[in-house]
Amino acid sequence: MKHTLKYALSGLMCLGFFTMALGQKMENNNTKGWVSLFNGKDFDGWKVGNNASTFSVEDGAIKVAGPRAHLFYVGDVQDHNFKNFEFKASVMTKPGANSGIYIHTQYQEDGWPAHGYEVQVNNSQEDWRRTGSLYAIVDVKENYAKDDVWYTEYVKVEGNRIIIKINDIIVVDYTEPENPMRGEGDKHRILGGGTFALQGHDPGSVVYYKDIMVKVLP
Repeated sequence: MKHTLKYALSGLMCLGFFTMALGQKMENNNTKGWVSLFNGKDFDGWKVGNNASTFSVEDGAIKVAGPRAHLFYVGDVQDHNFKNFEFKASVMTKPGANSGIYIHTQYQEDGWPAHGYEVQVNNSQEDWRRTGSLYAIVDVKENYAKDDVWYTEYVKVEGNRIIIKINDIIVVDYTEPENPMRGEGDKHRILGGGTFALQGHDPGSVVYYKDIMVKVLP
């Protein structure tokens, strides 16, 4: 009986170690390759042109509140030039807020970024294009996130394909054609490589960003 109990306890201990090791391995696989772009303290590695006061750091997050402005990543990771990647950020919108995450874009002192795509952040503002939209390319009408609640916005670019997820739900899966049809004002709204930018849309829009991460893909 004692031997049986001893073997049973030994088996449980082994199972416990195996489960713990498996959990650690899965966690390592989930985090491997991800690099933080925001230190939670200041704008080291980021640059904004006009209306810089729209952006501030509050409780470890980037707070967006003020007139139109755009905060561009200009840091050392990949020399701020990303082509294929996975990107994710924790986002929280206040009621009536509009913002966006630009990909494959370039620094501009003022105006709406001319290069790259905008991934929409908007859960309740009057613009009908909702969070997760590839703005004016593949638009999402449904709400997959709520105001005043942190959610995850994820973007993957690989080749000419863009996948957008909100809280692990795929809301956009877009493949850019070889010669995308764009109007004169949108001729640079294409893939090609570039950096990320966060949008300050208007004085009535308050949005928070944190845990801004990227994983570079081949």
